Amino acid sequence: MEKALLLSELVKIDSSTPLKANECIEKCAKYLSEQGVEGEILEHKGVKSYVATIGEGEKTLVLNGHVDVVSGKTTQFEPHIEDGRFYGRGAADMKGGVVAMIQAFCQLKKEKLGCKVMLQLVADEEVGGENGTKHLVDMGYTGNFVICTEPTNLDISINAKGILRLDIITKGFAAHGSRPWEGDNAIIKSLENFDKIERLPIINQSSKYYERTSVNLAFIKGGDIYNRVPDETLMGLDIRFVPHIDPHEIIEAIKAVVEGEVVVKNIEPSINVAEDCEYVSTLKEITSEISNFGQVKLIGQHGTSDARFFSGLGIPAIEFGPVGDGWHGDGEFVDLESVAQLEKIILSFAKRF
Repeated sequence: MEKALLLSELVKIDSSTPLKANECIEKCAKYLSEQGVEGEILEHKGVKSYVATIGEGEKTLVLNGHVDVVSGKTTQFEPHIEDGRFYGRGAADMKGGVVAMIQAFCQLKKEKLGCKVMLQLVADEEVGGENGTKHLVDMGYTGNFVICTEPTNLDISINAKGILRLDIITKGFAAHGSRPWEGDNAIIKSLENFDKIERLPIINQSSKYYERTSVNLAFIKGGDIYNRVPDETLMGLDIRFVPHIDPHEIIEAIKAVVEGEVVVKNIEPSINVAEDCEYVSTLKEITSEISNFGQVKLIGQHGTSDARFFSGLGIPAIEFGPVGDGWHGDGEFVDLESVAQLEKIILSFAKRF
């Protein structure tokens, strides 16, 4: 019941704004302090994060979670429970996982641990994580293994696609709209460029967890009036690359086939933890013993999380969280029994870490 009460208090906060996300961090810090946990609130560019460390030892287990959410309807911040499901914005993504970590951390404080356990709570994952987890990592708040309790239905996500964002500037030349053959339509050339990119062998490479790299044509900007052939376009691409692929090789392959200028806007690392990683094996064994939600699987995520900031440094980081559905949608929920089981799994794992 205590878990449901804490989760309810957090979900009632519309933490889709920086101000309210910071308020949510303060709420968690206050609760942890009341449980005897000594931590600190750090602030970077107006974004608050919370860090606390317990235990002693050479190795550090990092528990990382975010309290910010995507925007939702007013009613979604009025949570309710139905048939063991806790409904509300952020219940699954990822305040349910945060509550499990907090409760486990409070209990671990009473244990004699053979390692350090670091709890990190951040407030800007949904908008990129630059001033939350990335800032913490840059400051040296890292460890030997990281669990981000994003919702995974108690499966273990060891892979996540990396992010490559490109702008492609394509030039044509203008002509009167009644005589398009006298011009060179930059929008049509952009679409042809996109088709060439989609056909690239490196884009169509697969792996165990992914059929291929995905390419989202996010926007095309070009043209201004009906009666003129557009002479320039800007095409924005959101490319999510399969973890084993070097994004710089993708960039070079695109440059070789498109007609236009390729501008790299952003590269974010993928997550690629080995299946035989000892920490993953231990976590899978413990989860199989505790969970009653079916066989535990190793999976890959199409999206990404703050785990990427650790994996970019070569630190194994996974997503592992409660059962739920509808995150970012109207019917978002988390299964309360899975939150309780997640807490037990984290407890057991930390003791064996």
